[in-house]
Amino acid sequence: MPGDATVAAVFEPVQPPTTFQETVERLGTAIRLGILGPGLRLPSERELAEQLGISRSTLRQAITTLVQSGHLTSVRGRGGGTFVVQEPPLAEGSPTGPVREDWREVLDLRTAVGVGAITLAADRATAEDLVPMRESVDRMAVAGDFDDYRRADIRFHMAIAEASGAPRLVGLVGEIEAEVSELIAHIAHPPEVLDHSNAEHARMIDALERHDAARAVRLLRRHLDGTAHILGGLFPPGHA
Repeated sequence: MPGDATVAAVFEPVQPPTTFQETVERLGTAIRLGILGPGLRLPSERELAEQLGISRSTLRQAITTLVQSGHLTSVRGRGGGTFVVQEPPLAEGSPTGPVREDWREVLDLRTAVGVGAITLAADRATAEDLVPMRESVDRMAVAGDFDDYRRADIRFHMAIAEASGAPRLVGLVGEIEAEVSELIAHIAHPPEVLDHSNAEHARMIDALERHDAARAVRLLRRHLDGTAHILGGLFPPGHA
């Protein structure tokens, strides 16, 4: 389960006037990112509505929508409740659908926020902070399919944000990574590219362990620039 700051960002009060839509987006994104992991039981309807600051009727509408979309499942009877499905959808979009026109801007924002997060993390990360990063690297190394790999990849980058000690960065990184997942859904995922990317993750952990901010930033910039090049090279014609 991700750190407290990550979960708190999911369950903080939803702001009007789009409470229903924001609730669906908040919970759906958290499920796709693995913040609310497969099989997790959501809090009771009363508790969750209070945490999100919305009415129970609005929450029921959002839950129904997420059940219909394949993110959640409802179980009746003793021991029942609302659970995250075992294989939730990861990203919206299709390889044959249109690529969003502002995809380079999304990647620029990812770089700007990521560099800030890893700079702070290099100063503040403890040995305990590095544990979820290493676990994510291990998961990516043995991932059976790309969805498993991508969830661990997202978890890695969010762990850096958690290590920064700036809780608001955690939610921001999560939002950006969700948009990146939509972009990545349009391309193939060669094993060689994934292996290279994961090796870079491991080197970033080493830099953070040594509190070497300059090296950590260089590695992250190269890592994110590489993603941009892969996307630019593998996107459908006309979008590079």
